[in-house]
Amino acid sequence: MGKQVCIICGKTLNNGIMIYGKGICPCCEKRLINMDRDTDFYEYYKECIRKNIAELVIREEEINCQSYRF
Repeated sequence: MGKQVCIICGKTLNNGIMIYGKGICPCCEKRLINMDRDTDFYEYYKECIRKNIAELVIREEEINCQSYRF
């Protein structure tokens, strides 16, 4: 298995937030928390999260919902 990298900056992860096997480094996490929402950087971060994490969460929900039997 290759090294984990931050989904935003691409640096190798030594620690940080891991969600569904994807990571955000502490530096990017701090920037995101303190960032104004009306900036291009905020939109970029949001897009990185959407492409790398949100689709996995939605896919997992679809898989779990399909297992219900009526």
